[in-house]
Amino acid sequence: IKPATFGVRHNHSIMPQKLDIKMREPALVNSETGSCFDATEVDLVKGRAGGHGSLPAKVVDVSAFSLSRRTSRKTPGTFMRKGAGNTGTYTAEMDSVSVAKKTKMKDYQAYAERPNPPNTEFRRFYERGDLPVQVDHGGVHNRIAWKVGIDKLDFHHYLPIFFDGLRELEEPYCFLATQGVYDMMETGFSKVLPVIPQLIIPIKTALNTRQKKVIVKVLKVLQCLVTADAGAEGQNLIGQALVPYYRQILPVLNIFIRQTENLGDGIDYGQQKKENLGELIMETLEYFEIHGGEDAFINIKYLVPTYQSVVLS
Repeated sequence: IKPATFGVRHNHSIMPQKLDIKMREPALVNSETGSCFDATEVDLVKGRAGGHGSLPAKVVDVSAFSLSRRTSRKTPGTFMRKGAGNTGTYTAEMDSVSVAKKTKMKDYQAYAERPNPPNTEFRRFYERGDLPVQVDHGGVHNRIAWKVGIDKLDFHHYLPIFFDGLRELEEPYCFLATQGVYDMMETGFSKVLPVIPQLIIPIKTALNTRQKKVIVKVLKVLQCLVTADAGAEGQNLIGQALVPYYRQILPVLNIFIRQTENLGDGIDYGQQKKENLGELIMETLEYFEIHGGEDAFINIKYLVPTYQSVVLS
């Protein structure tokens, strides 16, 4: 007796049925990530976030740094002979000559994406069960169910961990880290100011990955950060506390400040999501100047020369 086979019979052959889209496994961004029941072995993940080791090395031009010049030996066959040139004439072979296309990885390495390994502190603490958060699956959108009141948390310990998770691109780490940062800044904004020095390294690491999704996420968080204490009193102390750390934050913004989409007379229907990198960077710099005090503009101008003040006339 043959075992039963499930499928759709077509042309005298058994065709397996396609799985429903809700049953398919989500695509993994990092190969080191296991199933929902496995913990990522963070200690075995190699590579540094934002490192330059993955970029191909360019050939160094010796003549640019010294008086010596590298030349090749000329042979009689390398010179053009009489009647061999086609100056002033057009041939069909000229159309077939293709110009090598430049790539970001080789020719524009400043814009190339850097490694973003899954070795964040947020992932390690969350998989170990040390973070008092879990996903609350709502009917419209998800929320974070805090197991402990946010006002009772130690911000010196938890806030840098959540900021380190901003460079995560996989769920549920991406949602929990981003929404957790917003919840902590909204509820405990009075506790954020003393923690500012501990947030600079996670912010700088996330920006150094030079991945558009990560940079957009960090810029939106920075806008919320400088306006966290700008309430009725209008102290703006967090914005002023960020001024000494512009040297760690703004160099990457200066690279991508011209990354605007030229649509001509088209309409950008996604502008409500604020994903246009160039405009988002300009908006963030304006937030820095408005809430950063009297020394903010001169420090922004030093690191982003093309920036124009929106406060000074």
